[in-house]
Amino acid sequence: MLFKLAIKNLIGAGMRTWLNVFVTAVSFFMIIFTSGMYNGMRSHAKQVTIDTEVAGGAYWHPKYDPLDPFSYEDSHGIPPDKISDLIDNNNAFSVLVSQASIYPNGRMMPVMMKGIEPNQSIINIPTQSLLTHTDDLIPVLIGRGMANYTQLKVGDSFAIRWLDANRTYDADEGVIVYIMETENFKVDMGTIWIPLERARTMLDMSNEATYVTFVKNISTVQEKGKWIYRDVNYLMRDMEAMIEADEPGAQIMYIILLALAGMGIFNSQILSIFRRRKEIGTLMALGMTRSRVVTLFTLEGGMNAFFALIMTLILGGPVFIYFALYGIPLPIDYSEMGLIVAKRLIPVYTLGLFVTTTLFISIVVLILSYMPSRRISKMKPTDALRGKIN
Repeated sequence: MLFKLAIKNLIGAGMRTWLNVFVTAVSFFMIIFTSGMYNGMRSHAKQVTIDTEVAGGAYWHPKYDPLDPFSYEDSHGIPPDKISDLIDNNNAFSVLVSQASIYPNGRMMPVMMKGIEPNQSIINIPTQSLLTHTDDLIPVLIGRGMANYTQLKVGDSFAIRWLDANRTYDADEGVIVYIMETENFKVDMGTIWIPLERARTMLDMSNEATYVTFVKNISTVQEKGKWIYRDVNYLMRDMEAMIEADEPGAQIMYIILLALAGMGIFNSQILSIFRRRKEIGTLMALGMTRSRVVTLFTLEGGMNAFFALIMTLILGGPVFIYFALYGIPLPIDYSEMGLIVAKRLIPVYTLGLFVTTTLFISIVVLILSYMPSRRISKMKPTDALRGKIN
């Protein structure tokens, strides 16, 4: 009985019903859309880091510390046989790390110089471009961020100075053969990439490496000597720390959106119920109990939330699908700020996001429908019929 009456009241209210539904649907859409963008940013940052830097994990020389440049001088050696077997089977590649200085346009800039196997295909950086240069100059691959900072272009040459295994400084001329865009600021800034064998010759470190990166989904090597196994979770710890540090900001944004949604729903629900106080007085005068009046209006609020969800799926669903497929173009290059954000952001919408948002909005609507109807139901029917509010 109450369900049929609630349906009849919603249909009879006409535009007022659709206004309430629209306000609630906008709240649904904004919370899901914004949360999807944030989820997409986090997912993209993790994936880019894995694709361009981490892959399946790595084996480190025991003295290697990426946060301590002074350790680079001693953190190199010949990989153990089992790790070398991975390299020979194209399941891993070596990287030789050294400090260096470059002199673009007459300025000195300290950099990390990495020798890498040009034919590797395990991480997604264009190392094959290092094979395109054939003269005596050192072929160099850099990121877009570093190119912008140093104002270097493809074909530009500059001096490179380094310290070899004998603690002797040496220098030679390098040339930019390619400028890559990876969206990973750790790859794009402060690092120059050169062919591995060229680096070994320059540093007098034949067959040596600082770390070895291997493919995804491969068994770990048991006989790795003193070399240290680093899995994806360990190598991603800095990224995870950045995401955790940003979590309070995301929660605050979510709370603000929920508060704005709650205010909109509250205003529409309060306005709707108080406009109908004479109707409530009539129902009570005809014998309907206060509890049934409250249940009726709470049920109407719940149905408003249900219709709002349907409207969100019908009108907002195509928008969600379009952005999930084609992304949202961003006008700013966030890599220059040290952030891994795609130039075209792909939002990530999960079932949990839809369920959580639906439950929360529904609970808010039910509470905001219950409270004012409960207050009005406590009035005397005669006062409600006169439109008088205590």
